[in-house]
Amino acid sequence: MILITGASGFVGGKLMAMGKDVVAAPSLRGWTQESLCRLVEDSGATAIVHTAAISDIGVCERDPDASYQANVLLPVALAKAAKGRKLVCFSSDQVYSGLQSEGPYTEETVRPANVYAAHKIEMEQRVLDFDPAAVMLRAQWMYDYYLKKPNYFMNMLNAEDTVRASSRQYRGLCYVKEVAENLEAVLSLPGGSYNFGSETTRSMFEITRDFLALLGKDVALEDVPPAHNLWMNCQKAATHGVRFSTVDEALLQCAKDHGVNGRGGRGGNLPPA
Repeated sequence: MILITGASGFVGGKLMAMGKDVVAAPSLRGWTQESLCRLVEDSGATAIVHTAAISDIGVCERDPDASYQANVLLPVALAKAAKGRKLVCFSSDQVYSGLQSEGPYTEETVRPANVYAAHKIEMEQRVLDFDPAAVMLRAQWMYDYYLKKPNYFMNMLNAEDTVRASSRQYRGLCYVKEVAENLEAVLSLPGGSYNFGSETTRSMFEITRDFLALLGKDVALEDVPPAHNLWMNCQKAATHGVRFSTVDEALLQCAKDHGVNGRGGRGGNLPPA
């Protein structure tokens, strides 16, 4: 049995919908070490996948104390409550946000450029210090046909005016369905930190240009100066059986899965994935 925290959220909800032998953790608001230990014991779980977090970078900047509680202290407390159970925590590609080199980045070197990233790095270090068998997933910007949270897929689908992307910025994007499909492989990973998601050799401008064309969106695309790269090499996880489609393949598959046609609407007439 796998205990999923954040089970009503974007990632946790998909794991609950697609996973086998999964159970949802209740809200962790007001958690204490005692309540977490009791929750884990009562769940009957043999593994924990921790997706709950404050992931909005702006919110973390405005309220670093709340970010620290949610993004550092809570997962550390879960590690203490796990007591030998396999623990998987979602980290972020933002841990590379302060690096100046072009990438793609491997797991060895990180440098944060915001509070959220700094807290994710500290979380990884402290959890792994306590439980070296735990797995930290440095997840990319994930997307789906999902109305409750802004994401790349919905931003492109709903685009009506100018879209901005950089021909000098590189970043992977990840279809959340493939996250759920990789759950079994993730639970078998040796302890450590892993870049997690789809690889690409193409800039955000190229990816966006071609995806807008695929959707039949008649909008302007402006090439803008680059923000920081969040371009990851994901081969470490791949050597252990964690497999993702390329960014372009997965975007096409998401469109087909949700019946999005070549005019940006619903009703499929896209090419085969």
